[in-house]
Amino acid sequence: MIVYTLTAVIGLVFAAALAWKVFQIIKAPHDAPLRAVTLCLVSAAASFVLAMPPFAARIQAVGGAGAPRLVQNLFVLSMAYWLMCFYLYSAADRADRSRRVRKQTLILALAALGLALMTAAVGTHHPDANFRGLDLRDPALASFYLIANLYLVYALTTALRWTCVYARASRRPLATGLWLAAGGIGSMAVACAIRTVLTVVRWQGGAVPRTVVLASSLIVAAAVPLFLVGVSYPGIAMRIAALRLRRHHRLMYHRLGPLWELLHEAYPEDALDRVQSPRWRDRLHPRGVHRRYYRRVIECRDGLVRISPSLAPAGDGARACPQSPDDLADQLYAALRRRKHGEPAPAQAIAVAIPHTQSLEDDVRQLVQLSDALAERLCVRGVPADQGSNKT
Repeated sequence: MIVYTLTAVIGLVFAAALAWKVFQIIKAPHDAPLRAVTLCLVSAAASFVLAMPPFAARIQAVGGAGAPRLVQNLFVLSMAYWLMCFYLYSAADRADRSRRVRKQTLILALAALGLALMTAAVGTHHPDANFRGLDLRDPALASFYLIANLYLVYALTTALRWTCVYARASRRPLATGLWLAAGGIGSMAVACAIRTVLTVVRWQGGAVPRTVVLASSLIVAAAVPLFLVGVSYPGIAMRIAALRLRRHHRLMYHRLGPLWELLHEAYPEDALDRVQSPRWRDRLHPRGVHRRYYRRVIECRDGLVRISPSLAPAGDGARACPQSPDDLADQLYAALRRRKHGEPAPAQAIAVAIPHTQSLEDDVRQLVQLSDALAERLCVRGVPADQGSNKT
């Protein structure tokens, strides 16, 4: 039951991480480091899927008794290779990167050739691809696992060193994801080192407690999801932050509705987007909420600048308007009535709802407080508070 649960968890994490990386690589197909990470996950997923009995049986029917074991381990080695390539593409310049990638490709090719030769030497004996159930006193079979595990220890420890270097130099959430990935890579390296020792012991005819072999398998089972979570964590964290910002902008957009409605009715010519795109297209666009939000903020601020001369009492146009949202809301209503009746206003604009700092968030906060005060008065007068707030 535990094995099936771990398999299901690993499968779900694989699917989610791989889908996210494929989505990213479609948006940036020429990003070499991203391509390396994607191929790393593809290789890991392939080794995981092809080890399942239905797929292993098909591979064995085509390639012979040792083919499933060979194919699975080749994908595992490919996973470690692409993980190293990610750091090579990220850190090295073009000339040095090509040289180092060629070197790592040669090492991988030699390891793959060794696995193929040992598989041919084993022949039809030991068709089982399970490490725990094999008789490793066969020199060819022991050499097969020694080559695979030694390469993995080399590749994973190299990747672990680079991961730790990048994690120390990075900020959250990237640093958090790198440390999680480092934990998974380090655990896999430890498991491969344990299996290397176990292979030598079993090759020499020594007895290995079954619990030790099972422990190495459990370490790998826990390390793989940890690595996948680490690889996906920065993107997921950024996506969550983007969703929070989107929700905040949508809320502020609607809260600015009462203020925008009054000012837009008085100054319709100040609308920034007079030729409107279809509403469904604007709502489906990822940046549609942000565009509507910023446009509404600008239009509200422009409208307040236009009406500000009418907010001050006659003969006192240079005086700053009161900063209380309730007082300002009352004065805004009065100013709009005077403007509607054609009463003249001082020519000089005054400061209206000015924040204490120069940040956009503080400016929006002042506008929202004024809009909320207007919404309360609209409700008292029997007009819905969100009247017109969905217009653009």
